[in-house]
This record gives sequence, C-alpha cells and structure tokens, in this order.
Amino acid sequence: MLTIVETPLFKNLVSDYWTEDERGEFCSWLANNPDSGDVIPGSGGCRKVRWKRQGSGKSGGVRIIYYNRLANGEIWLLTIYAKSARENIPAHTLKVIKEAIDHA
Repeated sequence: MLTIVETPLFKNLVSDYWTEDERGEFCSWLANNPDSGDVIPGSGGCRKVRWKRQGSGKSGGVRIIYYNRLANGEIWLLTIYAKSARENIPAHTLKVIKEAIDHA
C-alpha cells in the first residue's frame, strides 16, 4: 500500500481545482498507477500527470507534479495548477524540492 503525502503547497492549492471527491479519485488512481506520469527531464525523477477538471477535459484540466519514493512506500504530491494558469515549472526547481524530500 502506498501512502500519498501532500506538500503544504499542494494542500493550499488543491481546493481551488477539485472537490474532496475529485481529490480522492485522483489519489486512489495515482496509488494504483504511480509510474503513469511523464518524467520531467532534469528534475531528478519528478513526474507530471494531466488530469481532468470538472467541466473540462484533460486539455483544459490540471497538471499535478509528484515525486515517487516507492522504496519508502510514498508518493509526494508537490503542486497542482491549471494549464491555462502557468507554464511548466523549471526542472531545476523541481529537483531542489525532490532533494529536500529525500533528505528530510
């Protein structure tokens, strides 16, 4: 069984995009499909997955950045954002976050 860990940033943002039911649906899906997101080059292994948002399809949906610590039984949800709200997060920024998690 994998544990989903939400960073403070993710917790602060998620209610802007999903209901609790949608959040639960995604977390359940991700726990069963931890390698499904695309690895972000240069990020140290962070992944990005596209997910639907109520009232829109994947293209108008959200992006979730996460990091697998499968050896520890964990998936860390780093951030969530609407595709329309921001461009990609720089890989070097994600790598710093990933390294902080690894050394926590």
